[in-house]
Amino acid sequence: MARLRMAVIGVGHLGKEHARILAGLPDVELVGVADVNANQAEAVARRLNCRAYVNYRPLLHLADAAVIAVPTSHHYTIAGEFLRCGIPLLVEKPLAANLEQAETLVDLSHQNRVLLQVGHIERFNPAFEQLQSHALQPKFVECERLGAFSGRSMDIGVVLDLMIHDLDILLTLVQAPIRSVESLGVAVFGDNEDVANARLTFANGCVANVTASRASAVTHRQMRIWAPEGYTTLDFAKRRLSFVQPTQELRRHGLNPRKLDPAALAMLKNDLFGRYLQHADLECDTGSDSLTRELQHFIHCVQTDSCPRVSGEDGRNAVALAMRILEGVQAHQWEGHAEGPTGPAQLPPPRGELFQPPARELAA
Repeated sequence: MARLRMAVIGVGHLGKEHARILAGLPDVELVGVADVNANQAEAVARRLNCRAYVNYRPLLHLADAAVIAVPTSHHYTIAGEFLRCGIPLLVEKPLAANLEQAETLVDLSHQNRVLLQVGHIERFNPAFEQLQSHALQPKFVECERLGAFSGRSMDIGVVLDLMIHDLDILLTLVQAPIRSVESLGVAVFGDNEDVANARLTFANGCVANVTASRASAVTHRQMRIWAPEGYTTLDFAKRRLSFVQPTQELRRHGLNPRKLDPAALAMLKNDLFGRYLQHADLECDTGSDSLTRELQHFIHCVQTDSCPRVSGEDGRNAVALAMRILEGVQAHQWEGHAEGPTGPAQLPPPRGELFQPPARELAA
């Protein structure tokens, strides 16, 4: 089988990693990379022994498939051109900057009968893959995705930048329509929200509390799930799953601590895990990184004309939910009335400092 000729459009922080991985795959020929930053494109192309372009359009005639890793505000225009030419695409998340654009890209993929995959990379996290193999009916979910300020993706806010990972995971796990959305967010570095929280209620009774921040001093990517089957913690960063489930004895007979005498209550603390609750930790590291596995899956889908794990429709659905959250972020009234500050860039005036800054900061 001839090698698949591929191109990467946008070789910044993430795009250059796409290009590096593709250049090392035996069934791929990296025919070129494109970036508006000519020096960056040349540096990546020289390192990977392929051609560099400032304008991506020549690659429309050279590539069998492509990865779009440009800033989100350019996804619609560039991906649209490739789809109209019938070139299969892996578009980095989010699929587009708004729902109308996302729907148009999905329509183009259907009209031209061309594969469209969206880069929701956490679907290829081995911990999430392992979770999907277990019987689970999520009824309450807490998601936290916290990161430091990177200076990237400033054309969008944290909902489309980070939270959308968890929105896609939730839609995949819960498999039910959204009944209601409550949300708020705060802009720290510019006009777009950098910290956001949403409370989602699904039609099947599941409730999810989702928090994302790109103004955190720590990095944290966890999801906690309560279900009739038990309790699960998924650590995306450590690729680790933790399960807690009631034992058969607890399910059959129940347990009421208020009816226990002091001696039995003291014993319960020692017997809780084992007799009443079972606990298991799973290390899910497969030895391969998620980005490589995502790209290999895309290539397989192109070569076999298979449906991708994360379809254009999946990407569109995540954007649709993100838009509902952003509507709430923009409309949130911080003092409970329309005359007061509203939206992520407006807050009530501070009453003072939370703490006294060091003397050198005062001097500065």
